[in-house]
Amino acid sequence: MDAQEFKKDFLESIKSAAAVIGEGSCAAFADNMSQYLIDAEVLSDFVPSFYTGRKLSRKYRVDGYVLDEFDSTMNLVIADFDGNDMERTITNAHAKQLFGQLVHFINVALKTDLYREIEISTPCADLIDLLRLNETKIRKYRLLIFTDADMSSAIKTIEIPDFENVPVEGQIWDIDRLFRVCCSEQGRQIIEIDFREYCSDGIPCLEASTAATNQYRSYLGVIPGTVLADIYDRYGSKLLEGNVRSFLSTKVAVNKKIRATILNSPQMFFAFNNGISATALDVQVENTSKGRFITFARDFQIINGGQTTASISNARYKDKAALEGIYVQMKLTAIDESTQEESDELIRNISRSSNSQNKVSDADFFASHPFHRRMEQISRLTFAPAAAGVQYETKWFYERARGQYLQEQMRLTPAKKKQFELQNPKNKVIKKTDLAKVQNSWMGHPHIVSRGAQTNFSAFAEWIDEAWNTNEAQFNERYFQSTAALLLMFQFLEQKIPKQTWYEGGYRANVIYYTAALFRRLIKQQFSSADLDLMLIWNKQELPEIIQQVLLDISEVVFFKITDPQRKVINVTQWCKRSECWDGVKILTYELPPEIQNCLISSGEVKSAERSAKKDQKITNDINAQVEVIKYSADVWKRISEFAVVNHLVSPADVSALAIACKIPEKLPNSYQSKRLLALLNKVREEGFNLEQ
Repeated sequence: MDAQEFKKDFLESIKSAAAVIGEGSCAAFADNMSQYLIDAEVLSDFVPSFYTGRKLSRKYRVDGYVLDEFDSTMNLVIADFDGNDMERTITNAHAKQLFGQLVHFINVALKTDLYREIEISTPCADLIDLLRLNETKIRKYRLLIFTDADMSSAIKTIEIPDFENVPVEGQIWDIDRLFRVCCSEQGRQIIEIDFREYCSDGIPCLEASTAATNQYRSYLGVIPGTVLADIYDRYGSKLLEGNVRSFLSTKVAVNKKIRATILNSPQMFFAFNNGISATALDVQVENTSKGRFITFARDFQIINGGQTTASISNARYKDKAALEGIYVQMKLTAIDESTQEESDELIRNISRSSNSQNKVSDADFFASHPFHRRMEQISRLTFAPAAAGVQYETKWFYERARGQYLQEQMRLTPAKKKQFELQNPKNKVIKKTDLAKVQNSWMGHPHIVSRGAQTNFSAFAEWIDEAWNTNEAQFNERYFQSTAALLLMFQFLEQKIPKQTWYEGGYRANVIYYTAALFRRLIKQQFSSADLDLMLIWNKQELPEIIQQVLLDISEVVFFKITDPQRKVINVTQWCKRSECWDGVKILTYELPPEIQNCLISSGEVKSAERSAKKDQKITNDINAQVEVIKYSADVWKRISEFAVVNHLVSPADVSALAIACKIPEKLPNSYQSKRLLALLNKVREEGFNLEQ
């Protein structure tokens, strides 16, 4: 797949989405673009809020927004969508006009009585409320143009004046740029830093040459506080490695002790602070008469020291602190990028180890959790039943890594690509965040899901990590199929809600989360020993008509409840994030029709099916363990045995298993022995055993 194919497919998907959902093509375009950019970590979330008008003799417009609460950046989106097949170009003049409409919207939202003119309980009213409430907290406005035109090559830099002393950044996202970012090997936006832009020579450093391996090199440097703050002000939360950003945003406030040192004892900062740890690809170091300096780093990510970085920047911004005397020690690990998957895994492992002092659990590194590999494995092997009238079976494609679905098509011939898409249709792609949304909603946490993809993902990770450690066999083929069934429910509501006569626009996502949660709660209340038969939906690959009708009835009740004028918080979007909102929805009354019983399954049948699925998963685990063990030769197991014995890491059962492993392939360990051998392998690695020797 090349850029032209991607653009053609993307625009076709916009047309079909608009037709199915019944909303304008421009809204579908903005929504689809935003979902790609959320996956690429350009945006943390997206709330549609189209509004346009004229005030103070000028036009204003906005199509959506998200406030990144971690770095206090307000992202505002304007869509430039034509939808015609004719090629067109967005010029510098047109881009300035569009950015001007967004800036004018900010101005009229904050400086005029526009909030009185817009009907309350609408997304734009929520946006204005959010802008006014956070006016003094917003540190940057990031304005984004989503366009289906090609960006003119004449556009090099985008300069937008500050708004009321708050920096304003402009970004143009055409489909070609979307393709380059989302279809890159990283599947996300890559930060490239030329340190000489911030200090003339770069960052002074020493190379820890004795610690270098074929996987990485390490440097110890001293980075001025002003430089660290400048970089953070420019790149914001994108500077922090994904797991660290998630961990800090949900669990740790800016450190008061760090702030106190900056304000009261800046000369002691270097001595008192642990510094930062970072990773990067393609690190460039120059030798000069003054010493060695790091001049450039690509994919620069802070994996430890996010608090330090944010605190220094906040102290300069909020407290007007002078940072000239602040210096921060930095350990920079330059990763060899021979294979992308190995590089990503190494970065995650370094991040996990670097953050061990912060009591970070495996849940905080959920992106690398074995749960994902299992879901991916099941998705590649499991065929969904053919839908009514269709003569072939399909698969639900689980994206363990960003952009996997697109990247798997990159080198396919047109015929193979068509075959791939027939077997793995776009509407059956399961993203990690989608799985977390549907499962957390179904478990009764719609208020947490409403807090955004990142926050919900972190909450779901905590539950999965605990449940996995209790009994990982429960996450099996049946669990995957149930997830797909829930996604069918969500997709149905996404398509049908906009077409309902009662729907006044806005909050569709929140309505869906609360509808799913309330539906299950009502089943539990009115049929205490039963639950929805999700396998029925899986086998049909569609919702029975009675479920469709019930869901639409409940969604209507939910919509009017969350937008009730008597709610405690005026901003509906913010109100949906509160547990009190869920408390109010919980007590809504709706009598489920008797026919719904045909779609239910008794708790006894559920337990029996789950026991069977767990048993099957354990058999699969046993086979996988044996396959993994025999990947290593007898010589490798002999080395492991010697290392483990010398370091007192083995039990009698381990000795028996090792004796057999040392005779591979003449003898093969059984499943129990294989699991012990893999556990021992992890243990010796932690103790410093080098598997590559």
